[in-house]
Amino acid sequence: KIMEKKVVLITGASSGIGKETAKLLVENGHIVYGAARRLDKMNDLKEAGIKILEMDVTNDESMVQGIQKIIETEKRIDVLVNNAGYGSFGALEDVPISEAKYQFDVNIFGLARLTQLVLPHMRKQQSGKIVNISSMGGKFGEPHGAWYHATKFAVEGLSDSLRMELKQFNIDVVIIEPGAIKSEWGGIAKENLLKVSGNTAYKNLATKHATLIDETYKRVGSEPIVIAKTIAKAINSNNPKTRYAVGGGAKLLLFMRSILSDKLFDKIFLSQLT
Repeated sequence: KIMEKKVVLITGASSGIGKETAKLLVENGHIVYGAARRLDKMNDLKEAGIKILEMDVTNDESMVQGIQKIIETEKRIDVLVNNAGYGSFGALEDVPISEAKYQFDVNIFGLARLTQLVLPHMRKQQSGKIVNISSMGGKFGEPHGAWYHATKFAVEGLSDSLRMELKQFNIDVVIIEPGAIKSEWGGIAKENLLKVSGNTAYKNLATKHATLIDETYKRVGSEPIVIAKTIAKAINSNNPKTRYAVGGGAKLLLFMRSILSDKLFDKIFLSQLT
């Protein structure tokens, strides 16, 4: 069901969650802009009636131009789905700080900058929704995921603060915490992990972890449409929840994290890597 036609921008729309969300929202009758670095990967979106934008969330000019284009064409923007992101994996000792900075540039600073760019328009309308794609990993850590989890913890803190700032302008901030999702993400994380720590002092644990990532995604991974439907639900709701934990293992892991001590959680997690 559709409340009203909304103008939506989705980053990271060339694959996975972003692509599925763009398709679902256009089917729901919304005006959807799909943004990504790789235009060639969005031809199917164009055919589905989605307007595509070339945007790199680490490039300020491309973000400014993208928002300008939407405002010029539609005269408004109702929803920003900050979905662009990737998982940089490897032992902290092994990951160059330049890579750590890039992980923050994509997963946090890009999200924050795009939010800055849409807010003046949303304030003027006295309405809007910022949907930040965090992760169940925004609530717990795992070995070799220091930088990825650091960015997702940051998304959680940023969103909680932003939500309070924007209440006065009738703008909602929603956090989506996906579990294991069948997309390019798992493969990229595993590949990164082996490339960075597969031949270092951490190789033993890293190799086991790479296998676990593989098995987990095959065994409990949800299809991206599960997340897309949740995003659609949040967008269509007049009073969305602040957080939605959805997809492979998310609810169970977050529940375990909330009831177990740090040391017990660590122990159970590491026992999966033997």
